[in-house]
Amino acid sequence: MEHPSGISCGSIYEGIVIMQGKVKWFNAEKGYGFIEREGGDDVFVHYSAIQEEGFKSLDEGQAVEFEIVEGPRGPQAANVIKQV
Repeated sequence: MEHPSGISCGSIYEGIVIMQGKVKWFNAEKGYGFIEREGGDDVFVHYSAIQEEGFKSLDEGQAVEFEIVEGPRGPQAANVIKQV
């Protein structure tokens, strides 16, 4: 998903709310972790939501953009994009 840079927390792009945050922790062996959302609660993230090729993992403290969707156990991150 491409979008203009500089989208702030809670921005709307083509009807989709784009959130920003930082990875709180991510366990690559188990394939999940949590993102600290700016101005909100932490959000669960599964490796399958990471938008990249090959081995999908996130580093602690890494800045990301993502959408929030309702998962089986509550809100979770979708379409996670690592920020450079």
